[in-house]
Amino acid sequence: MALISLKSFHFYSPGAPASRRILMTLSKSLSSVSERRKPQSYSPAAVRVLCSKDKCRDVFCRKNHVQLRMQSLSVIETMHLYGDTGSSAKAHERWMDEQVFFRTLKSLCTSQEIFKFLRSLEVMSDIMASGALQRISEVEVDDDGLKNPEDVLENEVFRALCFQLEFESSKLSNTGLLNALQALIKLRVDPQSTLIASLLSESEERLANRKLTVDSLCSLGESLLELEGPSCAMLEQIVSHMQEKDIENWSPREMAMVYKILQVAVGEREQYRDLLNRMNSATLTIAYQLSPKFTSVILNSLVALHQTHVVPLILALCKHSVKHVPYFTDDELVSVLEAFLFFGHREQIFTEALEKHVPESIPTMHPETVSKVMQYCCQKKILSKPILDAVAESFISNADSFTTDQIAEYIVPFGTLNYLPPNASSLFRKLEAILHTRFSQFQPHALLNLLHSCVLIQRYPVNFLPKVFSPYFLQQLQGKKQVSPPALPISHYFMVCLILSNQQGPDKGDWRKVIRRLPCHSCSCLSSCIIW
Repeated sequence: MALISLKSFHFYSPGAPASRRILMTLSKSLSSVSERRKPQSYSPAAVRVLCSKDKCRDVFCRKNHVQLRMQSLSVIETMHLYGDTGSSAKAHERWMDEQVFFRTLKSLCTSQEIFKFLRSLEVMSDIMASGALQRISEVEVDDDGLKNPEDVLENEVFRALCFQLEFESSKLSNTGLLNALQALIKLRVDPQSTLIASLLSESEERLANRKLTVDSLCSLGESLLELEGPSCAMLEQIVSHMQEKDIENWSPREMAMVYKILQVAVGEREQYRDLLNRMNSATLTIAYQLSPKFTSVILNSLVALHQTHVVPLILALCKHSVKHVPYFTDDELVSVLEAFLFFGHREQIFTEALEKHVPESIPTMHPETVSKVMQYCCQKKILSKPILDAVAESFISNADSFTTDQIAEYIVPFGTLNYLPPNASSLFRKLEAILHTRFSQFQPHALLNLLHSCVLIQRYPVNFLPKVFSPYFLQQLQGKKQVSPPALPISHYFMVCLILSNQQGPDKGDWRKVIRRLPCHSCSCLSSCIIW
């Protein structure tokens, strides 16, 4: 890797043969690249960085990727071939240095601290340099992208690293090459840049020459999924190479990554069925070792690949997931709950773990995650008072920011499970207020399902029946093709609303007028069901 300081830096690749260990010296004066520049303006679609007076290679920005101008630094670059520098003593010394390096790196929390640390070093391996880039991506990238693009991408250390990564990619170890590629993708460097193209080209060449280990294949697969998506042709090549490997020796990370590639890029093709069966058998033996992330990934893949026949593996993963409930991220918990629902599994200790974790975590949970928890309780007929009470409290406080689908998903289980929380009056006042202001935003069937649930717990939606039976709403209900049918036939919703409103609301004559306005088939159903 290239390093920059006021003194010379050295780069070596521990993956090179001992007889031809490469030591590279990079000397440069920072005066030409440390000139102060005027602040630049940034647009949402593009970030212009790394401007220079030197010769540049421009890369057009695409969507949320940064435009990286890779400059030819004013460097004196010399390369020397040394004899055998791979003695056990030196190898051990380098390993200890890397251990210290990564411990220090982990303690740094900003990119500026990391760059300052790198400038203090004289020698580092390509693995250490790529690890530094990965740490920068961890501390500087959030859901919205790179937090401080100028501070990171205009830093001379970062620029020198990128420069040498591009032009010395063939001399990198597999780990250094693929870790650097992953880090730069996370930093939103444009996929069409010459830097990314160089690293990808080198990776593809090593893949074709079968020079990548299982771990390296998984790292490359993860990068390709992030960069190009499931349509990337190299993914199938990776899976083909995986078939030749000894699955019994794969690590949990490797197993989870191959499941993910099979799920999104390959599917259930006949030629990979044997690989999938071997993986299912091997995963059963390591299920107890899986982290929360890998447990979630594998369960999600088993759902997508329709592996309903691997019952022992499914049971093992479901039981193992219990201890991970407090540690799942929102997305991971959703994947696990979807697997429980898909496979029809119910575990009492899992429910108990949810009851302990969800109520205290709801304030920080995404509404979609809470919706999935409610769907799980609803479909499994789990009347969990701790969860339902906490959800009711959250709804009262936060419902204004929910989507209409989320509102329905929060409320419907109360009716299905026939449960009124202690704060029911506040809960339904809040719901009524939302319905008054956002009635027209609800999808017709979702709205009927919501009102039906209110009826089941004797919260009659009398104030909204005129809107439900309005010609406009009925036209919406009859005219739109629904992706999935409602929980009950439409006529049953109308029937319940009419019968209950007969107890408090318009008189029979008014409802006869309503019935006459309904479509013929609905009219006949309702007329036969209403008791006058």
